[in-house]
Amino acid sequence: QVQLVESGGGLVQPGGSLRLSCAASGFTLAYYTVAWFRRAPGKEREGVSCIMVTDGSTHYADSVKGRFSISRDTARNAVYLQMNSLKPEDTAVYYCATAGDMDPPYWTSPPEYDFWGQGTQVTVSS
Repeated sequence: QVQLVESGGGLVQPGGSLRLSCAASGFTLAYYTVAWFRRAPGKEREGVSCIMVTDGSTHYADSVKGRFSISRDTARNAVYLQMNSLKPEDTAVYYCATAGDMDPPYWTSPPEYDFWGQGTQVTVSS
């Protein structure tokens, strides 16, 4: 069964950290570009970070640069999003998604992605 499963979300205080995991089954994640998106209540889905399949380059939304880090674990067929210095405005449902080759400027565009996970809730609150 082809599946993407996110985990690692939860409730954290401002300034805290979480590590989200995106685990794939039924296919090899290393052959795909993988991105993290998020959707906050009342807001549009937003591209958070991406790791490209072509050269392993990484991309980040301006709002998370310097705080979030994306990485691959090919042995575990997973991609992680390390989130540090979390802020209340980071509260959202976080999704991972996969795509084939794409031009880097389009990494924030949801239609570029073929397969999505179900999401994991991240809540940053004191």
